[in-house]
Amino acid sequence: MAGAGEESSGREPEVLKRALKAFKKRLKLTALDEDSRLGKGPFSSGAQGVFAITPPSEFPQAVWEELARQGKLRPAGGGMYQLEDSRAEGRR
Repeated sequence: MAGAGEESSGREPEVLKRALKAFKKRLKLTALDEDSRLGKGPFSSGAQGVFAITPPSEFPQAVWEELARQGKLRPAGGGMYQLEDSRAEGRR
């Protein structure tokens, strides 16, 4: 049954890639949704930005932990993650 272990480890990079793509898509949609809210005043500073989200539940927690270990995501607390490069964007 060694073939089963090799098969799953061969798929792992693909799963991580799909998970990261799903995370980026959810982050983008969440940011667009937040920016389009009607409750903003006419003199508000515009887009505030969304940097951390709860990752899509279609992938197990171990996938998000592995992406964080690889440096592609960063834990933001409360089960939320953010893209590692969004830390630099948040300081601008």
